[in-house]
Amino acid sequence: MKKLVVLSGAGISAESGISTFRDVGGLWEGYDVKDVASPAGWFKNKELVLDFYNQRRKNVREAKPNDAHIAIAKLQKKFKVSIITQNVDDLHERAGSKTIVHLHGEIMKSRSTVYSKLIYNIKGARLNLGDKCEKGFQLRPHIVWFGEEVPEMDMAKEITEQADILLVIGTSLAVYPAASLLWYAKSNIPIYYIDPNIPDFKFESNVIHIKEKAVKGMEILCNDYLSAS
Repeated sequence: MKKLVVLSGAGISAESGISTFRDVGGLWEGYDVKDVASPAGWFKNKELVLDFYNQRRKNVREAKPNDAHIAIAKLQKKFKVSIITQNVDDLHERAGSKTIVHLHGEIMKSRSTVYSKLIYNIKGARLNLGDKCEKGFQLRPHIVWFGEEVPEMDMAKEITEQADILLVIGTSLAVYPAASLLWYAKSNIPIYYIDPNIPDFKFESNVIHIKEKAVKGMEILCNDYLSAS
């Protein structure tokens, strides 16, 4: 069974109604990203950061996996599928995909501000100031903020190196270090790039650009390119 590696980004979740991380003005739902997605923002105003992610988490809970998420999950019947996602939502999981690496964390989880290995599912509606880990330290969103290391990056590199087929969907690959993953794929494998926009990187001969949004692009990919694989 061939190994299909999926690199997914905000574009796939946008069709489920989840806001993309930021627009060109550096804002996220009206907030300056430095205030809600950085260690400095956390130390400046923890309540603001917690409230911001509580709102985002509510958005994720109300959203449903779209046909692109579901189509990727169905590919598990034909391929050994691994997903490396820049998204912090759980829509790939809810669609039925099994092997998922979240590069930028998971919004449905919290972690200790001191012991980073202490990670918990958020069961209630909110994460609040005063919610603590088992060692007595404040919990924070389990999100990789600007200026922080990406702990799953080495695993993502290893998975990408093993790919027989690479699918890039809903991401411009403009955010590093995630964008560098393309360099780790074997040079002779087919790469399918689903995005309505032309990316900054140069297309090689093995890259097929399906210039559509995620849902339509997955329909084309499955019907026209992977049906005989």
